[in-house]
Amino acid sequence: MSIDAAQLLDQLAQMPAASRYRVAYSGGCDSHVLLHALAGLREQLAAPLEAIHINHGLSPRAGEWAAHCRAICAALNVPLVETTVHAHPGLGESPEAAAREARYSAWRELLQAGEGLLLAQHQDDQAETLLLQLLRGSGPKGLAAMPAVTGFAAGWLGRPLLAHSRAALRRYAAEHGLHWIEDPSNFDTDLDRNYLRHELLPVLQARWPSAPLTLSRAARHQGEAVELLDDLAAQDYRHCQGESPDCLQLAPLQALSPPRQRNLLRYWLAGVLQLPLPDSKHLNRILDEVLYAAPDALPQVGWAGVEVRRYAGHLYALSTRPGAPASDWRGWDPISQPSLDLNGQILQAEPCVGEGLSRRRIEQHGLQVGFRQGGEWCRPAGRGHRHELKKLLQEWRVPPWQRATIPLIRIDGQIAQVVDYCVCEPFAAQADEPALRITRRAAAGI
Repeated sequence: MSIDAAQLLDQLAQMPAASRYRVAYSGGCDSHVLLHALAGLREQLAAPLEAIHINHGLSPRAGEWAAHCRAICAALNVPLVETTVHAHPGLGESPEAAAREARYSAWRELLQAGEGLLLAQHQDDQAETLLLQLLRGSGPKGLAAMPAVTGFAAGWLGRPLLAHSRAALRRYAAEHGLHWIEDPSNFDTDLDRNYLRHELLPVLQARWPSAPLTLSRAARHQGEAVELLDDLAAQDYRHCQGESPDCLQLAPLQALSPPRQRNLLRYWLAGVLQLPLPDSKHLNRILDEVLYAAPDALPQVGWAGVEVRRYAGHLYALSTRPGAPASDWRGWDPISQPSLDLNGQILQAEPCVGEGLSRRRIEQHGLQVGFRQGGEWCRPAGRGHRHELKKLLQEWRVPPWQRATIPLIRIDGQIAQVVDYCVCEPFAAQADEPALRITRRAAAGI
């Protein structure tokens, strides 16, 4: 069976509404078939149609291929956006991974809010992806292979041809007299996917002719299992979450079974915090070395720019990329400049009444901002005595690695506020007194 227009429209109907459909068009057979089929359905589509061609710059024929794509899009009367990327692999990086990352990075930049990026990956691609993930020892999420639709950048990414085989796409191309590019690298069996495609899958299909269909169905089953695991992890996260997203309470986490602990940790790290996932070795080290360490220990496990630590009955995850060096005290006028970037943190001053810092004291003496260097003292509002800041941070159970990053506000040479923790006497606003409430957040991309 070739591609049926009604089936393709039905697949699109199951995807989110789009302000524009943008086809990832390489010039190869599969993406040409998708573009041609959608162009034929243009009057029935709910949004305009456009093509995107990524020039990887890896082949001496790249310019010829780009010209081919321009000619096909002109013939189909489909607007084409072209972009060139740097896809050369770095040290230890596979060519496939480098090209894929460059391609996806370009798509992220191009995709606008509400747009749908359509890829021509099909049933055989799904089978290959499942086998590759299986051979890498992946869990259910990896074995779920490629979803039919997923959120992506400012819009979403869809694969409307997953129910169709490579043979069906070739039949469609033959029926419509399509001409396409054959990239020689697609036949390089030194690449894992090509080896599976040209050497392994034909052997499997000789014994089990419906192997791609069966493997694709197995991927869908794994996708359903992943949804159930994510639902369970979300419930466990609500039960174990700490006061901030970067920490979990140890006691309820320890009460879970080891499989549920691992499931929750993956969900928390990748889904909640958007951090790189640990491999099985590091995940098991978290369970063995961190969760059940002695109460007075400060264990940690690190991987790929991430660390997991334990402190005061909580499990913390943090990025270990180099931070900005602590700065000297600097002046800031929060009245005329209500927002300040302080080493990757945004301080925000909002006018208020009867809480926060006294506006009168700020106008009298000005203020400075900086970070802890040791030996600071302050008197939190409502307390009768000064306290060493170090002792207060311990009392507030601030993890040791976070203490040097908490912004301090100084007025007339004294600590006036420990941002997010306390306002100090005698700088706290009185009832009905004009004031400024100063808070912080991470800068974009931090």
